[in-house]
Amino acid sequence: MDNGISPAKKQKVANGSNNDADKIKSGYLKTQKDPENSVSLLFSLPEKVGALAQVLKIFESHQVNLHHIESRPSKQSSTEFEFFVSCDNKTGGLQEALDALKKIAKSFRLLSRKTGEYPADGTVKTDEVPWFPKKICELDRFANQILSYGNELESDHPGFTDAVYRARRKELADIAFFYKHGQEIPRVKYTEDEISTWRTIYNELTKLYPTHACKQFNHVFPLLQDNCGYNPDNIPQLEDVSRFLQDCTGFRIRPVAGLLSSRDFLSGLAFRTFHSTQYIRHSSRPMYTPEPDVCHELLGHVPLFADPAFAQFSQEIGLASLGAPDEYIKKLATCYWFTVEFGMCKQENDLKAYGAGLLSSFGELQYCLTDASEKKTFDPAVTCDQEYPITSFQPIYFVADSFEKAKEKMREYAKTIPRPFSVRYNPYTQSVEVIENKNQIINLTHAIKGDLTLLEDALSKIGGI
Repeated sequence: MDNGISPAKKQKVANGSNNDADKIKSGYLKTQKDPENSVSLLFSLPEKVGALAQVLKIFESHQVNLHHIESRPSKQSSTEFEFFVSCDNKTGGLQEALDALKKIAKSFRLLSRKTGEYPADGTVKTDEVPWFPKKICELDRFANQILSYGNELESDHPGFTDAVYRARRKELADIAFFYKHGQEIPRVKYTEDEISTWRTIYNELTKLYPTHACKQFNHVFPLLQDNCGYNPDNIPQLEDVSRFLQDCTGFRIRPVAGLLSSRDFLSGLAFRTFHSTQYIRHSSRPMYTPEPDVCHELLGHVPLFADPAFAQFSQEIGLASLGAPDEYIKKLATCYWFTVEFGMCKQENDLKAYGAGLLSSFGELQYCLTDASEKKTFDPAVTCDQEYPITSFQPIYFVADSFEKAKEKMREYAKTIPRPFSVRYNPYTQSVEVIENKNQIINLTHAIKGDLTLLEDALSKIGGI
């Protein structure tokens, strides 16, 4: 198949992740990750001497082992302290301990990586929310919980029998494995063979972009050529591209050693972080790759992350995923598939491609604009349940009127996701604020009023009012 990336592999990113954990290779996981039999709790108590001792006594009396505990002043009340506790869910009377905590806690939430695992009755299950990162640095917690490492190739992969290629893949995957937030992305000296593969793909795709890609893509691409070294003879460095995106929209690139689960990948988008590979497809088949590679990332994804409207739309999908139940992660991942990966849009009565799976695929970029496929209007409530093939070109594409309208539709759809809170991204602290009580709503209202005052002032100075 002449494709920038095989849908069969990308499905691991796009689909739900209930069974993906079984595929994780233990040797590639971070040693400091949460233990498998761990329950995480977040609760607050009135500030008083002995509060921590009271909590420890509850766990001790019910013989529940603790893996981790920390405390901090509550952001919601100056008279309370918040406690984060990770404890064993296989030994002792966990349910009884939780019941005792609820009686003394001002607020209580049970967090988990995967719902339905814990020995809990209905009262606990209704409080249970899958764990999600609140700060951008917390992406480090799952960045290496990958479904397949860079050099783990299936028997039908073009590079499966190429020992040199597999060693090179591992070398580049290891760079991502040891990366931590805040570090500069290490630069890669690509070989002549790798640059030749890039050149073949680059030259073929750039012939199609002026007529097949959306106008936002074609506006940004020359800027990448001027600022990030996009040209047939050079594979751009992720660090240079990341800095360019941060200047444009606040998006950044983070290297990844392989495929992430849907929940983890979408969580990154909430922080305007895109997880990108650095290795490249096998040179024997330059127009085909069975998984995301640096050509797919740099040519397909990167240009539109520099567009403010598209960046906001992508982030909306990520924000909607935070704390969502597993079944909604699958729905959101399907929306991601039909937009960020295989999306099309209307521009001046013509159809154009904006999905990375199209813009990095010479064959499907031509195919998608023909009458061979069905076109439907993008509607998250409908799109999220659409089935799709994973080994061929898409028979159905969803068309957005604009990125702005698509963003509003995603926001409306996010309201239907059963979460006991709302979330808001704070670009100043690069953190996600969980809106769940009256005081937080009041503070948010004050912030919005400040923005409206600024807007009114600006309008008055330009004669708008």
